[in-house]
Amino acid sequence: MRNLIDIKDLSVQDIDELIKVAKDIMQHPDKYSEKCKHKKLATLFFEPSTRTRLSFEAAMMELGGNVIGFSEASSSSTAKGESVSDTIRVVGCYSDIIAMRHPKEGAPLVASSKSTVPIINAGDRRT
Repeated sequence: MRNLIDIKDLSVQDIDELIKVAKDIMQHPDKYSEKCKHKKLATLFFEPSTRTRLSFEAAMMELGGNVIGFSEASSSSTAKGESVSDTIRVVGCYSDIIAMRHPKEGAPLVASSKSTVPIINAGDRRT
């Protein structure tokens, strides 16, 4: 399992490989149209973000996967007092990967220590 919390977590070789795969996806979209079939991305956006959230969701759907999640903290159980750690543990049971955006700096890093699935930092005060 590998999390992506900070761009510095990637080596130059990792970034080069990502760019190579991205170019291949753009040139041969049909080859990747079911790459994430039967996979679920959870988008946990504890603060508003239309473009970032939709870009994750659209990418997952283009790869044949499904998306679950919420787009604002008020529609999650944290609004009634559940901790982010508890939310991460539960959502990890329903998904294969989590994209998380949170207003508190470091929240995605903390979430990655509680998660059973990879976490992608979709934004915190640091990024």
